Amino acid sequence: DDVFTSVHIEEYEAEARETKLGPEEITRDVPGVGDDALKDLDENGVIRIGAEVRAGDILVGKVTPKGETELTAEERLLRAIFGEKAREVRDTSLKVPHGEYGIIVDAKTFTRENGDELSPGVNKAVRIYIAQKRKISVGDKMAGRHGNKGVVSRILPIEDMPYLPNGRPLDIVLNPLGVPSRMNIGQVLEIHLSLAAKALGYNVSTPIFDGADEVDIQDTLEMANDYVNSEWEDFEKKYKDLVMPEIMQYLYEHRDHRELWKGVPIHSDGKVQLRDGRTGEPFDGPTTIGHMHYLKLHHLVDDKIHARSTGPYSLVTQQPLGGKAQFGGQRFGEMEVWALEAYGAAYTLQEILTVKSDDVVGRVKTYEAIIKGDNIPEPGVPESFKVLLKELQSLGLDVSVLREDGSEVEIKETVDYNESDYRYEIEGDHQRRDYSGESFAENGYQEQRFDEESGELVDDSEETMDNDEDDSAEVDEE
Repeated sequence: DDVFTSVHIEEYEAEARETKLGPEEITRDVPGVGDDALKDLDENGVIRIGAEVRAGDILVGKVTPKGETELTAEERLLRAIFGEKAREVRDTSLKVPHGEYGIIVDAKTFTRENGDELSPGVNKAVRIYIAQKRKISVGDKMAGRHGNKGVVSRILPIEDMPYLPNGRPLDIVLNPLGVPSRMNIGQVLEIHLSLAAKALGYNVSTPIFDGADEVDIQDTLEMANDYVNSEWEDFEKKYKDLVMPEIMQYLYEHRDHRELWKGVPIHSDGKVQLRDGRTGEPFDGPTTIGHMHYLKLHHLVDDKIHARSTGPYSLVTQQPLGGKAQFGGQRFGEMEVWALEAYGAAYTLQEILTVKSDDVVGRVKTYEAIIKGDNIPEPGVPESFKVLLKELQSLGLDVSVLREDGSEVEIKETVDYNESDYRYEIEGDHQRRDYSGESFAENGYQEQRFDEESGELVDDSEETMDNDEDDSAEVDEE
């Protein structure tokens, strides 16, 4: 049975606000997005109900006006070709966050025209509801009612689970180390009394303080064993004076229930000899079995699992951000550093503290080397060290870094990489690469530039040809 399968519904909201540059717009017409990404959006730019979505898919298409910025080469080219202002908007669509998936179950639109209450400055709001079905999986957190929480470590086919002497497999196997460390004896009493109650086929209610004690539970277990493993006449003879008549009547009417437990010897210690489902061999010793009220907690591995190669960095320290929500890196703190120092793993430690963190140029070079299959270059100076230098300099101290021979180490600022090949990689802007060293003519392209006077595109090769002709004319005159 799918007893630990749950349905989760997540809510996502997109708001179209009034900005200084003009109103935001919820629309299907999103710049720079292919038809494939828009296939599930309706004419208003809202995803249709029933669509299956994955991380990165657009839920609500939204554009925001952007101010006059310095135009890229591509934008200047578009202006020259079409002779008009390209649409000054940027894509701010609501997308499915990384790691999320599911099926759209509802989409609600709220507008001022319909009389919906919206926050000040908001013209339109869209709420999207995504449902997902989650089966129990390795890493999910579960708990009983006694603080006996734990994590699912393995899921086996039913035929590989340990089984009772009559062939019934167990549903869940708990680690016995969870009992002495937490000292919650309630779970042991619960499992013993539940074994007796399930074998007898009725529910047991016991108060907290003046409830069933160890002796009561042992007596009930003994009675349960006699009920399932002996003839009704023998059981009735033994217990008719000890048990209330209505209970005896109930047990008699439901005696077919005994078939589930027939062949399972129930001892007063609540333990049963189990066999390994994989080998069929009996385990070393008897095992405590019973029924426990067990819950799946809202700490699911699907929500917590996270991985990152490169991603966003903090502006000041240039170190990766933290947390799954920010698509951050794993924190490697002081004590983790001590652990690697204790192992003597100097190179691993240096890599973690430089190229995997805040060595701005080093991490770009390393990523490039990995892609090209080259050796990893030497790490540089971490940005956090530069921040320390700046803090000391802000106190009025003249701080410089010296080599062993006394010569000064030149600490480059990030802005000093302005003219280098790494600038566009550091900024993550692959559009503005410097192609000055490459020949486009060999590939059949013509190099063009903007003439400042006319504002038109001019073919560079034509201009150079004109100049060459002038030069030759001058030579002839001489």
